[in-house]
Amino acid sequence: MNAPVHACIGLGANLGHPQATLHAAAQALAALPDTRLLAVSRCYRTVAWGRTDQPDFVNAAALLQTRLAPQTLLAALLEIERRAGRERGPDSRWGPRLLDLDLLLYGGRMIDEPGLRVPHPHLHERAFALVPLAEIAAAEPFPGHGSVGEALRAIDPAGVELLDGA
Repeated sequence: MNAPVHACIGLGANLGHPQATLHAAAQALAALPDTRLLAVSRCYRTVAWGRTDQPDFVNAAALLQTRLAPQTLLAALLEIERRAGRERGPDSRWGPRLLDLDLLLYGGRMIDEPGLRVPHPHLHERAFALVPLAEIAAAEPFPGHGSVGEALRAIDPAGVELLDGA
């Protein structure tokens, strides 16, 4: 069996009831086999980018301890998205979504396989992912950038707003 590693997951949504969706997704992460949910950040609002003609996003992050292999974990994330109503397609990139789960970091490793790149290729540029992740995992190794906290200090977090009661 694989040794347990820390995996960092980005959670996002901007359709339906995003905060409730992210809470349900965190519960689904906690229920994954051979996995323990260590922490979930508060929720943050950010304006949509890429395609700006859509509602603001709500983002959060989760820290897992898992024995699941990276591809197995990714498949589980995609299944959680599917069960939440997410439909992936060529026109959905950067578009509105009921739920988006991204495998951001995995055990301090660099992975470049078909369908899976870890660290997430744009994580170092995305305050909407780094701010919630740093809240719960600032010391996590981020290959090429030191740690999550160091990566966050290198970008402008403006526009990432903590939601009241989040």
